[in-house]
Amino acid sequence: MASHETPTLLIGTAPVRPADVALAAENPTFHVKLNPDALSLIGRSREIVESTAASGQRVYGLNTLLGSGRDTAVEEKSLLAYQVQVVRYHNSGVGSSLDRAAARAVILTRLIGFSRGGSGVRPETAVFYAELLNRGVFPAIPREGSVGSSDLTQLAAVAAVAIGEGEAFDADGTLVPGAKALADAGLQPLVLAPGEALALVSANAYSVGVGTLALLRLQHLAELADVALSLSLETIARYDGGGNLSPFSPAIQAAKAVDGQRDSAAAVRRLLSGGWLEDVRPEVSVQDALSFRAAPQTHGAFRSLVGQLASALDVELNGRGDNPLVDVESGHMVSGGNFQPMQLALAFEGLRLALAHVGISSERRIAKLYPPQRASRARHLQAAASGESDLAQEELPGLLWYSAAGLLAELKALAAPATLGAPTLSADVEDHSTLAPLALQQLEKSLDAAEKLLVIEALTASYLLLEAGAAQPLGKGTGAVVGRLADVLADRPSAPDLVERARTELRDAVGREFSEEGEKTW
Repeated sequence: MASHETPTLLIGTAPVRPADVALAAENPTFHVKLNPDALSLIGRSREIVESTAASGQRVYGLNTLLGSGRDTAVEEKSLLAYQVQVVRYHNSGVGSSLDRAAARAVILTRLIGFSRGGSGVRPETAVFYAELLNRGVFPAIPREGSVGSSDLTQLAAVAAVAIGEGEAFDADGTLVPGAKALADAGLQPLVLAPGEALALVSANAYSVGVGTLALLRLQHLAELADVALSLSLETIARYDGGGNLSPFSPAIQAAKAVDGQRDSAAAVRRLLSGGWLEDVRPEVSVQDALSFRAAPQTHGAFRSLVGQLASALDVELNGRGDNPLVDVESGHMVSGGNFQPMQLALAFEGLRLALAHVGISSERRIAKLYPPQRASRARHLQAAASGESDLAQEELPGLLWYSAAGLLAELKALAAPATLGAPTLSADVEDHSTLAPLALQQLEKSLDAAEKLLVIEALTASYLLLEAGAAQPLGKGTGAVVGRLADVLADRPSAPDLVERARTELRDAVGREFSEEGEKTW
């Protein structure tokens, strides 16, 4: 990351981290710049394309049609017109448009792909994509249309704007013609050279770029899961004699080296440090339910899969997924299948299943928190009947447990495989696809449901802890979270507003708790 007054991501030939892509995508003031090494490599790559075209060698997409037309030559006089045809043909996505962060992630990821030297675009084309980001051009990119053998339709929507066609959003969020968006940004439309159209659209920049945004949310959710668990441990200790911390002890965690498990248990110990659960209590139950006792194993497995996604994104960002691949070392253009991101698609798949398991444990903990609340409610009802209490001020709004149960059902449904459903296409030439975009979109839905479920757990536990009073001190971390949620609960918002406000508070609180204590392990 370069240090300028304007935050800048400097792209060279060194590896790029998924977190940097997500950061630059989410912040529209972020600029990107290609350094001389990257521009030199892109230039050498383009020289190979031009020499191959001049030799008359038949190369897929350079001087042939695509898909089932792979063995049909394109006449030299038609090559420039063919570039426009390729973009128009693939600009056929449907559905709602990506938001600005996702659109920036798509453009940035494709730009990084150019910098790896496998695409064969001209340096000026790569610089143009950088300027789309730097000048705030926001193409309208349809969400649906890719089967995961390159995100052709999403990338064609970007390419269409680049050549002065397609649509984009202006500063007010209004759809305008792509040519107007370029003119407003002070850019002239690109005139594509032979082979560039395929290079612009044939990559997995949607799955990879938007995947980096999902990765940040997943990392937050892994931390939120441990926060919600810690709050529930303190609550079950107060109301039901539970809260046994022995399953989180270093001795237990050292006995089985599961990736992520030790990190989860350590996070719980830190959140509860300084609180009364650290004291040996003779009355504590010898064992809590598995949703408490085996939570480090569940949360740890989830953390491990988040790490696998990070690795898969790192491979895709810094590899060369182009077809044909311009191999600078040999000086040849080679057909291949690196546009098939199977490892990434399966990472998206596995995480949805893991989120469902995290959700099962959370919902079962919520269920165990509700019986004391029902008893408390009966006491409040009796007090209210005698005029001694204002029930409305003391109740947790609504039966949030029911919402939690509904969210869990959604998580279970979303855990079904998404990558096995693609039909064969293009006269049975494209007879296998990853469906990585669908797997990612289902993961985004799972993330949303799981976060709401964990927020409900944190809210329920915090409400009960506040009701129990301050007879025993909370942990340093859990106490800070309860303090934040106390302000939300005190305003007595409606249930939807309550969850959304708590969600916002927890995003900030979780970020502070883990960053200040140096517990981030990503």
